[in-house]
Amino acid sequence: MHAPALPREEPARPGRTARATPRQRWRDWWLARHPHTDTWTLGQRNIYILPTRGGLVFAATLLIMLLASINYQLNLGYVLTFLLAGAGLVSIQLTHGTLRGLTLRLKPPAPVFAGEAAALEVVLSSPGGTRHGVGLHFHDRQQEQRNAWCDVPALGQAGARLAIVPARRGRHEVPALVVETRFPFGLFRAWSIWRPASEVLAWPAPERPTPPLPTARAAGSELRQARRGSGAELDGVRAWRRGDSLRQVVWKKAARTGELVSRETAAEGSRELDLDWHDAAGAGAADARLARLTAWVLEADREGLACGLRLPGVRLAPGRGDGHRRELLKALALWR
Repeated sequence: MHAPALPREEPARPGRTARATPRQRWRDWWLARHPHTDTWTLGQRNIYILPTRGGLVFAATLLIMLLASINYQLNLGYVLTFLLAGAGLVSIQLTHGTLRGLTLRLKPPAPVFAGEAAALEVVLSSPGGTRHGVGLHFHDRQQEQRNAWCDVPALGQAGARLAIVPARRGRHEVPALVVETRFPFGLFRAWSIWRPASEVLAWPAPERPTPPLPTARAAGSELRQARRGSGAELDGVRAWRRGDSLRQVVWKKAARTGELVSRETAAEGSRELDLDWHDAAGAGAADARLARLTAWVLEADREGLACGLRLPGVRLAPGRGDGHRRELLKALALWR
């Protein structure tokens, strides 16, 4: 039975004060010019380059050297000054070329519980030579202060990992990212701004400690005592089905025969738990109820119970397996 369409919650966006500063308005306008995409190729039109603080000091030093050479008529001073100036100019091309042609791709982020770190894995591909000293960080420095640095091999790929921590349940936009390099001398900084289209799904944080589960509704005459009393006596094995928990797999048999089979208990088909919004009424507010229901979904999955869910406007039939558990958690995350 397919779950009904769930209401889509608007992605969480960083809040702005009513009186945004000119710098904030400029940043918002600048970010709005960049499209949302999970694949970003760097080229002439989206790479920016400016001298670093060290580059400005280097330029000032060259100017002083040039003035001293002119004043004292130092021929070797001219040679050294223009040699260093030429190296600085060449570094502009090298710094820009380190990013030019790179392709960045964001892997779909895995769902997490609210308050936990969601890993963002970016794959960088080089169509040409090796790229050294490529860094990634969030455009909003409040998200994370450190860069994720990597070297991309010639005609190969490299990965960089960042993380965000969604504070509440629901869908969250991946913040804008900055890819940058200062290779080779640190005199210039080349960078590009990337706005991924992916979203991070945050499930409600489960209530701790987990309260006792509601009474299971049995299809026959057995209830949950069959599992607690006899330890779920093994009735046999069957072919593995999509959605079966890894704990049900008979790994020894799979190692001998190469075929996946799952354990089947005598009471497996008769125990069902239908969680209802009103069962969590004692938790209090809506978010507290969702936290309790989340804890029950996880506990029911650990105990091997077929679990369903009833929320106002949402009905999910009982089922088992990792896929069904994720559907239940998704319904709790997006309910509003």
